[in-house]
Formats: sequence, C-alpha cells, structure tokens
Amino acid sequence: MSTPQSDRLRGLLEPLVAAKDLDLEDIEVSRAGKRRMLRIIVDSDSGVELDTCAELSREISDALDENDAMGEDEYVLEVSSPGADRPLTEHRHYVRATGRLVKFQLSPEAEQGAGELVARILGVDEDGLDLEVPGVKGRKATARRIAFTDIAKARVEIEFNRKDKNIQEEEEA
Repeated sequence: MSTPQSDRLRGLLEPLVAAKDLDLEDIEVSRAGKRRMLRIIVDSDSGVELDTCAELSREISDALDENDAMGEDEYVLEVSSPGADRPLTEHRHYVRATGRLVKFQLSPEAEQGAGELVARILGVDEDGLDLEVPGVKGRKATARRIAFTDIAKARVEIEFNRKDKNIQEEEEA
C-alpha cells in the first residue's frame, strides 16, 4: 500500500535511479530499534554492481539531506539489488529470469488447475511464458506454455550445481 511518505520518496528517488540506468524496484521503510531503516532496491537487465550501489547510495543520501522526505529522525540507508529469492512480479522480472529455473504457484483459475510447477523460462512475451519442465527419473524435459494470468506466485530457484550454458557448450566442443 502506498503512503504519502513512500510517494514522496519515490518521486525524489526515481530520477536518481533512472540516471544510473536502473529500475527502482522497491522502497521499504521499517524500524530497526530506535532508528528507522530505509531500504532501496534497484535492478537492471544486466544486474547491479556494488560500485553502482555505493555511488547511488551517496547521491540518495545527499538528496535526502536536502529534503524532508525522511523527517528529522535518524535512519539507516541501504541501497541494494533484489537478491536471488525475490518474487517475480513484473514483466521485466520474467525477462531477466530467462534461462533460470523458477518455482510457480499456479492460480485455481489456471488452465490445468492450481498447483506448483518448477520449470526453466525459455521465452517471455506479452501474454505469458514458454517453459521447459525438467524430466523426472530419466524422462526428457517437456515444453509448456503458461499465461501470466495463471501465475499466482513465482520465485527463482537457486541452482548450485548448474553449469553456465556457455561453459557447457565449450566443454562439449
């Protein structure tokens, strides 16, 4: 839910974030003991480098010092990328997750009914996703298409043992 403070912060911060070719994903204001915590989450198609977060943090700090968006109380500022476990909620999130394994919670209205699906995103268009569902017990992977309207929740699965596709192709050559 949007609050007047979060609307003011978004209006102040979006131009700074956009100037770095980043997307402002989220603004969180919470309590951390006696202080408040201001967490700014940014992302881009190519990811976010630590140096970029540090530069943006300084710029945001300066802008907040010149503005009363956070009021007079002390606060801690954190600027970071969303992390691997954040939910996929926007079209751009699915595009950025192409090639990744994702756990989907399908809505009860889904064509094949509610349930859970783990699949790799192969392609994204305006209406939905083309997926590869991994085979079980030696079976081949199968293709599947789901519409965005069939997705209740989606989150990238962290793969510790998956080789990068480019490395696999080089080893096979």
